[in-house]
Amino acid sequence: MPTPPCPCGRSESYEKCCGRFHGGTAAAPTAEALMRSRYCAFVQGDASYLLRTWHPRTRPARLDLDPGMRWTGLEILDTADGSAFHTTGTVTFRASYRGGSLHERSRFERVDGAWVYADGEFLD
Repeated sequence: MPTPPCPCGRSESYEKCCGRFHGGTAAAPTAEALMRSRYCAFVQGDASYLLRTWHPRTRPARLDLDPGMRWTGLEILDTADGSAFHTTGTVTFRASYRGGSLHERSRFERVDGAWVYADGEFLD
């Protein structure tokens, strides 16, 4: 039986895609990769990864995820900067969940060389 694709929308398996970021064996190389891995962490209920990849300046003290939330898909709508050659980047996306969707433009920055989520702006 084939391995299902990663919840982030890439065709690779979770282990080969976002799982390696969640497990700490690799770091997201771009802002988009971090965005995808953070979406996947929401799907998996991995609050510790979300906190680890949140900018220290804006990170909450704790994060309580709703265990009843069912994320159903991620669509990347736009990216600006956020490559290996940048220190900042933005990713505009729509994350769908049972009963609706979230449309956001997220800002990412590098801290000690690693991409982190800084903040976001809801668009709808």
